Amino acid sequence: MKTTKSLGVGIVGTGWVSGEYIKAALHNPNCEITGICSRSPSRAESIIREYGLSNCRVTADLSQMLAQDDVDIVVLCTPNFLHAEQGIAAARAGKHVIVEKPVAIDLPSLRKLDKAVKSAGVKTVVSFVLRWNPMFDNIRAMLSQKLIGKLFYAEVDYMHAIDVRNRLHRWHNKKELGGGALLAAGCHAVDGLRWFMQDEAVEVSAYSARSKKNPLRFDFDPNIVAMVKFAGGAVGKVACSLEAQMPYVYRVMLFGDQGTIRDNQLFTTNWPGQKDWAEIPTVLPSSGDVTHHPFQGELDHFVDCIQQGKESHCNVADAVKTHEICIAADRSAATGKPVKLPLR
Repeated sequence: MKTTKSLGVGIVGTGWVSGEYIKAALHNPNCEITGICSRSPSRAESIIREYGLSNCRVTADLSQMLAQDDVDIVVLCTPNFLHAEQGIAAARAGKHVIVEKPVAIDLPSLRKLDKAVKSAGVKTVVSFVLRWNPMFDNIRAMLSQKLIGKLFYAEVDYMHAIDVRNRLHRWHNKKELGGGALLAAGCHAVDGLRWFMQDEAVEVSAYSARSKKNPLRFDFDPNIVAMVKFAGGAVGKVACSLEAQMPYVYRVMLFGDQGTIRDNQLFTTNWPGQKDWAEIPTVLPSSGDVTHHPFQGELDHFVDCIQQGKESHCNVADAVKTHEICIAADRSAATGKPVKLPLR
């Protein structure tokens, strides 16, 4: 059912990414920030003053926010290990939910969250925010126009060292809190692979490693390479490193039977006379800084889904498939054997 009702937005967490959701909500005419939930009320009050939020209540406990009648959307900007539990609570309270990735760090929690969302009938979006990146839009347009024909192989890589000065490092390097290399970060590459391939993954094989020095003190292997087999016969590769000594890199290579896409470059046999890469000027996914990410597009899309009564292409049900690939890759790396999908 279509509605133009102003949607109250409750922000859970006051870390780095929460500010981007606040700015996005302030720029959407159908949203009003009505709540901030934080373990630090003083920090929440400071944010209210910074952004001039006139109708915003501060709570220290999620259950208090979920009891607010003026909160329609709950945005979970909390550490990874809290997402599933908080998402389940929000869904059961009848709130629409935006969940930062990963939505869960183990399979049982993933299943419970998916079930809770379906039972509640609420709308969700998972913050695989690069789906709203302009380069992603361009690639999807080129694929829909079949400029490179049918895909048979793809590579999507994510390299982002988590510096010890980064506040995430306090828990990001622990598997029981962060989830591991792919779930914590490389899932952006896994989701990109799925978004471009548009096919069901059926099998995953993976290897992982760590540097001997392990300078960032990960308690899991922070480097992993996964091969993904798709139902239609195509294969894909995802590489992720959280300790690579290099600037942030998100790389896309898509190989079709009529051409190739390399990030924002295209070579196609459909253009007679083309001798070299054609470059499309656009915004690249070239930074790990959240201020560079298209949260406005994500939030605007979600608000439209709620108002139009439709499901997001990036809802929890879809994100389950991305998370299953990540979990399967960890299992394969641990056992040395391929893992079939879907996971049982």
